[in-house]
Amino acid sequence: MITDTRRAPRLQAPALIPVTDQMTGKVIGRLSNVSGTGMLLMVSEPLVEDALYQLQFPIPDGHGSQVDIDVGVHLLWRDPASAPEQSWAGFRFLTLSKEHREQLEHWIDSNLPSA
Repeated sequence: MITDTRRAPRLQAPALIPVTDQMTGKVIGRLSNVSGTGMLLMVSEPLVEDALYQLQFPIPDGHGSQVDIDVGVHLLWRDPASAPEQSWAGFRFLTLSKEHREQLEHWIDSNLPSA
């Protein structure tokens, strides 16, 4: 068994969650996993390592609807995926409003498997 030593628990995305670049309005990929400090995406658009992005992705709000989470992120790394023209991309959150952070952390906590 592999021990996860990350500081923040990560949630594997329970559904297909599109991630949009707010500057272009274009879906750049889908959420693979997320924590309160960052996220992993499967991206289908070319991205520049060490660049800053404004992204948005929807999560359930717990009341039968969804809320769009807006994040400013730093692209830390990118690796080719097995699918053509796709890659894995690791992002660190730089900006996330208090309200969106609380909603995101609640969603993560409520969907993590019990220990």
